[in-house]
Amino acid sequence: MGVLNIVPSRGDAQTLPYPDDHFDSAYLVATLGEIPDKGRALCELRRVLKRGGRLVIGEVLLDPHKVTFEELRRLTDAGGLDHERTLKGTLGYFAAFRAT
Repeated sequence: MGVLNIVPSRGDAQTLPYPDDHFDSAYLVATLGEIPDKGRALCELRRVLKRGGRLVIGEVLLDPHKVTFEELRRLTDAGGLDHERTLKGTLGYFAAFRAT
């Protein structure tokens, strides 16, 4: 597709190795429930997102570690992320947030 500026890397979601205001967007799919301190991870994501940057989180309802939409809203409200929209289906949801 010609996209050359996306490079995968591994790291601790609770202490991201990137400077403040570095990314335009971030995506987590069936991941947040695996992180011990979800609130800290969301604060880190907010820190590395540029103002107005987008965070999209997807959860699968069959995942035993899923984060409910209600819990996600509580965590994102506390983490400086404004809810934009949510797509819900029978198997899960995707929620989009903007960094404030």
